[in-house]
Amino acid sequence: MHLVVHADQRQFTIRDSGLRLTGSGWTSEAVESHRIGAEPAGIAIATARSDLVESSVTLAPSAPALSPAAEHVVEADLPVPSGRLVISGPADYPSQEKYFSVLPGLYRARVSYVPAGPPSVDWNDHEYGEHYRYVVELWPVEEQSDVEVLRQGATVWDG
Repeated sequence: MHLVVHADQRQFTIRDSGLRLTGSGWTSEAVESHRIGAEPAGIAIATARSDLVESSVTLAPSAPALSPAAEHVVEADLPVPSGRLVISGPADYPSQEKYFSVLPGLYRARVSYVPAGPPSVDWNDHEYGEHYRYVVELWPVEEQSDVEVLRQGATVWDG
């Protein structure tokens, strides 16, 4: 599923539709290294711009191969007890949220930061920061795991 998300405040979230993020996932390690804030309710994904950003979400039967184009790759658990995922930016109204269904359970989420051009929709050319496509790949898992950085990109973005 290809998406364009309003990453207001330089982030967007993917979470179970019945749960809310609290912001507690934004530890210093999350900000400086992971680029994601992982919580029991879902994941906040840091973006290089506070703007419209491209993302994609793919459901796989098992862990896919790493993208050679990705500058930064991180994985975290994503519980989906309701079987309904929601992807949204912090300022989105409920009508702007994007939903899709999966089997209820625990998923591993891999977030890959792939350099890209601007999205095909209008975007804020006055906003600073690089353009990336934020690729989210999900697959079911049996056991919980810690957040793991598989490929470390630059820890500080220009801006």
